[in-house]
Formats: sequence, C-alpha cells, structure tokens
Amino acid sequence: MKPTLLILAAGMGSRYGGLKQLDQVGPSGETIIDYSIYDAIRAGFGKVVFIIKEVIENDFKEVFVERLKDKIAIDYVFQETWMVPEGIVIPDNRSKPWGTGHAVMMADGRVKGPFAVINADDFYGRGAFEALADYYREWTPASGNDYCMVGYRLANTLSEFGAVSRGICRPDPESFLVDVVERTHIERTGTGIAYTNEKEEQVPISGGSIVSMNFWGFTPSLFGFLNREFETFIRKYAENLKSEFFIPSVVNELIKSQEATVKILQCDEKWFGMTYKEDREMVVKSIRELVRNGVYPENLWG
Repeated sequence: MKPTLLILAAGMGSRYGGLKQLDQVGPSGETIIDYSIYDAIRAGFGKVVFIIKEVIENDFKEVFVERLKDKIAIDYVFQETWMVPEGIVIPDNRSKPWGTGHAVMMADGRVKGPFAVINADDFYGRGAFEALADYYREWTPASGNDYCMVGYRLANTLSEFGAVSRGICRPDPESFLVDVVERTHIERTGTGIAYTNEKEEQVPISGGSIVSMNFWGFTPSLFGFLNREFETFIRKYAENLKSEFFIPSVVNELIKSQEATVKILQCDEKWFGMTYKEDREMVVKSIRELVRNGVYPENLWG
C-alpha cells in the first residue's frame, strides 16, 4: 500500500506576515509544499491530505488542484479551534490552533495505511521521503503500532538568523527512539554549537545530535491514541490560551507506556524552512542551488 502524505498547513503565518505555505520560492513559482509533494511522488507516495483552515481552502485549491491533476490523489480536511470533544467549553478569545497533534487527528478516517506527517513550511529533502517510504514498503496491518521518524543531524538544521529550538532525540542501540527532549536557544558559538539551559548557561551539544523536524511516520492506530490523549489534554488545558497538543508529547507517552515503537531513520539532508520573513531569501537561494545541481527541474510540474 502506498503511504499517504499529511501536510500540516492550517497556520495563518502571524509571525511571517501572510500565508507562507503558498509563498512562491521556486524559479517557476513553486512553493515549499510543491517540492515536498514532488519528492513524495518520486518516493512512491499515493495520496496527499492537506490539513488546513476552511477559510484558506479556496487559496489552496487555486494553487494545487490544476498543477497536481493526474499526478497524485488530493484530499482536504479542516482544523478549527472549536473542534473539541462534546461538553468542552473553550474561551471565546481562543484563536491559537490546538497544535500538531490535534491537526493530525482531523485526518482520522481519511487514511487507510501508513502515512507521513510534515510541516507545510519546511523543506525536508528527497532522501527523507525515500527513507520513510522504504520503511513502510512491506507494511501490513499486522505491523500494529510500528512508527518511525526522520532524524536530522543538528548541524544541518540551524538558522543563519539566530537561535532555534529543537527536539533532541535519544536513540537506543538499535536506533529506536527513547525520548525527545526540547532544547531551546541552540546556536553556533565560537567553539561549536550550544544550547541555553534553565540557568541561562550555554551547554555544548554535538552537531551530530539527532533532532526531530516534525517528519513522522505513523499507521492508522495512532488516531485512537491521539483521541484518547487529547481528551485528557483538553479537559486540563481548555482555558489556557497558549496550550497546544504536540505530536512529540504523545510519542513520548506511547514509548514510555510501551504501546508503540518509533524507529529513527537518520537522514543527511539539509533542512531549511520559513518561520520569519527574513528566512525567505535563504530558502529561495537554497532551492536555486538545488535546481542548478540537477536535483529538481527548472519548472517542477512543466
């Protein structure tokens, strides 16, 4: 069964200043999403599901319906703040989405086999999609709660514009994930790379450390876990305007309870993405270089 690609694209780009998911960064007007889908098709994916807000549905269809016609199956699902269990009251002034875990929940019923989860505004590289597709090549429903994630070398995920936060992955000897620990304010120093701890001290960290960039591989069994964990989460944090339900938190709980395993698929690709408007120039430059090197054609869908 060909895997499905879930693209988390419901963000409204408040820090970026617009719909960065649809910003044209390729030489022929391509978005970052275009390159992810192109790589997914080459790797053997059979379907794309966009997880968006309803208000931007027409914007997405205007961009992708025609260019992806006859290339891969497309589906759309909505993630809205009001989509919570019956009986839960949320504040009227809550506008922030409930996070990546909640977004994936919206695809329940639309996915029949293994699937990948990615961010719309991150460029992951061809090798990442190939690694995940290869991992699930022989998948059957009997594989159960057999999940995976694409792990990047920390040094390949740093920003030229300042410090970043990353989920540092701890693998066991067989490359299964033990846990993900969030480290904040990671940046290059005069002697290497370091993060800032809770005492405001800089702690050295290896550039070869494996980090999560929210490129996950799951099977449909995940939806049951997400619904269960979200029920607990929302009853506790419904009134907290900043609370979010994140995928790594659920993954850590499933590993700790031994309800699932997560294989780390190490990747040597260089990640880049667009969080701030200043990132755009670097993204455009990086894609142009990949085109010049023959990794992608000048016109992706032409």
